[in-house]
Amino acid sequence: MSYGSKATGRLAGKTILITGASAGIGEATAIEYASAAKGELKLILTARRLEKLDSLKSKLEAEFPNIKVLTVKLDVSDLSAIEKFFKELPKEFSDVDVLINNAGLAKGFANVGEISQNDLDCMFNTNVIGNIAMVQHLLPLFKKKNSGDIVQLGSVASRESYPGGAIYCATKQALRAFTSALRKESINTKIRIIEIQPGSVDTEFSDVRFYGDKVASKKLNEGIEQLSADDIAEMIVFFTSRKQNTVVAESLILPTCQASRSHTYRHSK
Repeated sequence: MSYGSKATGRLAGKTILITGASAGIGEATAIEYASAAKGELKLILTARRLEKLDSLKSKLEAEFPNIKVLTVKLDVSDLSAIEKFFKELPKEFSDVDVLINNAGLAKGFANVGEISQNDLDCMFNTNVIGNIAMVQHLLPLFKKKNSGDIVQLGSVASRESYPGGAIYCATKQALRAFTSALRKESINTKIRIIEIQPGSVDTEFSDVRFYGDKVASKKLNEGIEQLSADDIAEMIVFFTSRKQNTVVAESLILPTCQASRSHTYRHSK
């Protein structure tokens, strides 16, 4: 995607913090930012799989000699780990300009009454509590300098619930409510609150939902052309490279085969 010199200039020198950056949308977003800014920025990449982050760091540094990349193992469902992360953030990377609150997951398709407590806790602690904790730690910095972007990775599931998705949908609807309130609380500042609500995206998301069963994951999306992680990454970078007075507050992004969470057209073979 071509951004032109204006967007490149707006991104230059910024520090971008991305959670869940080891794969999928998070990884694609890191690559897209590096490309859009021609490597003239700092990236803080966090996830649970440090080896994947380090591999991505090596790839970015090989292509963009001027880029600065910090990788940190972080599970956002662990509040003590989040606090430790911010306390130990090196000074060179401490002046964060953009938070991409991307870490999130779904576990299982169980109906209410049959949902594992572990799955319920995992989804809420990651998608809601951890997300909010990241914002709580960064918002004072953003208020102090009266600037900063917070990008929340929501979902089409925040708009419509479906059988087997009660908890996941509840987490995304809670996140949407939190983000809406945050935007209104920030209205007298130059802090931008952006929520992106993707539809079906071809990432590891379904694999995680099916506990690593790739066969079941593949069958769920068989016959449909999903969005790619790059599709969402391009939107994230585009929205955060607009002039500061422009806020894409909320964006629902669907593949052409999808009209809502429960309405997906499966192409005949």
